[in-house]
Amino acid sequence: MPRPQGFTYTEHTDRTVTIEHHGRAATTLRGPRADRFLAEVAAGDPQLVMARWTGNYRRGNERTAREHPRNRR
Repeated sequence: MPRPQGFTYTEHTDRTVTIEHHGRAATTLRGPRADRFLAEVAAGDPQLVMARWTGNYRRGNERTAREHPRNRR
């Protein structure tokens, strides 16, 4: 699977985190969710973590999944 690119995040003083994809706001995290996100970013690959948190991590593999024997009709 290709590595996601184009994600950035901004941590605000009110414990809010904004994740952007190619300059456009993709999601905003507040409170405990923002804290969990920041812990995951510190521990792993930030691009993959941001792609997963925004729901933009499945791009590119849909055809492979469709052709899997389990998914054929």
